Amino acid sequence: MSDKLVNKPLVRDMEPGTYWYCTCDASGNHPFCDGTHKLEGLHEPVKFEVEAPRKMALCRCGKTAKPPVCDGAHKTL
Repeated sequence: MSDKLVNKPLVRDMEPGTYWYCTCDASGNHPFCDGTHKLEGLHEPVKFEVEAPRKMALCRCGKTAKPPVCDGAHKTL
């Protein structure tokens, strides 16, 4: 596991909008995509929409089955 991936989610108040979840682990803004995958030829990000303001737990371990939402997979690492 790289130093960017951690064994706990990023819990954050999210505003409505379109977001991109990093799946390549190369983003400087992990868990959000910053476009680095385009330079590296890595995995495509996951697009997600937030319809209304809400608190979200975003996966940072990279093992969730429901990207970008943390499903607790980090507890088994």
